[in-house]
Amino acid sequence: MIHAKKLASLLLACAFPLLAATPASAAVDSHCGEYVCVLTAHHNRFVQDITVRTKDGLPGTLRAYWGYFHSPKANAASHRWTVGYEQAGAKLVCGGLERDGRTIEDGICVTI
Repeated sequence: MIHAKKLASLLLACAFPLLAATPASAAVDSHCGEYVCVLTAHHNRFVQDITVRTKDGLPGTLRAYWGYFHSPKANAASHRWTVGYEQAGAKLVCGGLERDGRTIEDGICVTI
């Protein structure tokens, strides 16, 4: 019984700093159009991740863009930054989809 209390105290002591370090306004936001969804993990204007995916699962060329970042055309668009990276004035995280050389959907954006 004493060992269980010590273990519980140790786990609580280890977990408390992690809880305190988590930003209160950290968020994962998304916005979907008819064909694509754009998801971003961010803390205020500090973006850590952008993911663009198709809703229908069919092949296509996806793009993600935010401020000065524009992903190359790819079958899956996703990009991660180190924590704390900010692009001044960039208020939208966006994505788009092309199929057979035609723009199917573009400008699906999440406000940060």
